[in-house]
Amino acid sequence: MSLQRTIEYVRKGGFTKYWRDMQYIGDAKWGKMVGVDSNGNKYWENLNEQYGRTRWVDFKQHDYDSTQIEPIWHAWLSHTRQEPPSTDPLVPKFERAWQTPSYENFTGTRGAFRTYNTTKPKIYAWEPKVAERRG
Repeated sequence: MSLQRTIEYVRKGGFTKYWRDMQYIGDAKWGKMVGVDSNGNKYWENLNEQYGRTRWVDFKQHDYDSTQIEPIWHAWLSHTRQEPPSTDPLVPKFERAWQTPSYENFTGTRGAFRTYNTTKPKIYAWEPKVAERRG
């Protein structure tokens, strides 16, 4: 990152936003906020950035996971959709009452799914039997 770009972003967003962006995403970015999803994540766009890095998300939680991004916003981030869901008139047709809410990925945590086996093992571990000493 050049010094001129850094000074420009500090001037636009302030030092606290610059410091937070450097801690969370590793780059100071400034652009137009295009929307907020139901999780509180903020979505940004800057067409002057390098191609492929023009859209990004600012997660609400520090301990973020990619499952916290809604599918419609993920499509916009990956350039599958042209218009952001906040301005696209077709988005309300996708949002229906029958859709289930998204859940976080619990892999590697205590809430993860673990199977258990109900069959008897074919091989058992040897368990020594300790006899009493006679003395």
